[in-house]
Amino acid sequence: MNTRNVSLPRRGLLLGLAAGASLGLAGCGFELRKAPVFAFKSLSVSGNSAMINQIRRELRATGTVTVMSAEDASKADVVLEILGEDRNRIVISTNSAGLVRELQLQLKVRFKLRTPGGKDLLPPTDVSQTRDLSFNETNALAKEGEADLLFRDMQSDIAQQLMRRLAALKEI
Repeated sequence: MNTRNVSLPRRGLLLGLAAGASLGLAGCGFELRKAPVFAFKSLSVSGNSAMINQIRRELRATGTVTVMSAEDASKADVVLEILGEDRNRIVISTNSAGLVRELQLQLKVRFKLRTPGGKDLLPPTDVSQTRDLSFNETNALAKEGEADLLFRDMQSDIAQQLMRRLAALKEI
């Protein structure tokens, strides 16, 4: 019977310590990421590539911005221009027979943000991502599929970076 009495105060002590620790963490400033807040309500982006479609999806997912077509660019608050999109594969290393052993995949997007009147809000800016990919000629088809997945991952990362840059704009 004494063991029950001893364990109850320990449980209370442990619960008290756990509650104190959770209160300490609550005040540390941690907060889940929220949808970005933009200084504009409508945006026009022209073009039809995989990258541009990813950007449109990200903007629509925020729920705070109306994405307009290129024909309605004059009615939009801002116009996002994708100036260039480069996908590169660079050979990093080869084996003794001269066959590729490792590749570096690069995706670079150049964009600018302006008003329909032509005022630049964000000057031409580059956002890029790189990934390394080991290569084996016997599994060339599988490695090609892996490269495509890595390019899609980089595309998604760049779209997220672009969203953060657009959200950093405080006034039009």
